[in-house]
Amino acid sequence: MTILGNILWIFLGGGILIFFFYLFGGVVLCLTIIGIPFGMQCIKLSVLGLMPFGQKIVYKESEPGCLSTVMNIIWLLFGGLELAVVHLVFAALCAITIIGIPFARQHIKLLSLALTPFGREVQPNSEQ
Repeated sequence: MTILGNILWIFLGGGILIFFFYLFGGVVLCLTIIGIPFGMQCIKLSVLGLMPFGQKIVYKESEPGCLSTVMNIIWLLFGGLELAVVHLVFAALCAITIIGIPFARQHIKLLSLALTPFGREVQPNSEQ
């Protein structure tokens, strides 16, 4: 079911656009030394944005809290909040129809990662 969901997501849920926009932003951010950590988070978002079905977001066990918190605050101030609002709007648009509800749930998953990407990782969902 996850394969079918990911195929439909790519073409109907905007997955291909999300993938390319996040990937482009990540590559541009990686051009500077200061932007490399933020670029890596954009690339993480692009991979999840391409195929979100069958994936879950978990907190890293070994991540130090203070650095993640500071990086998440910088992320929020310089674009993370806008990304989250975009995913919230797309989730609301997808949730209008019954068919779009699974896509809306994936946008909410992307929203949570777009708000605080540092200290979190994407893993395959084990309850398939």
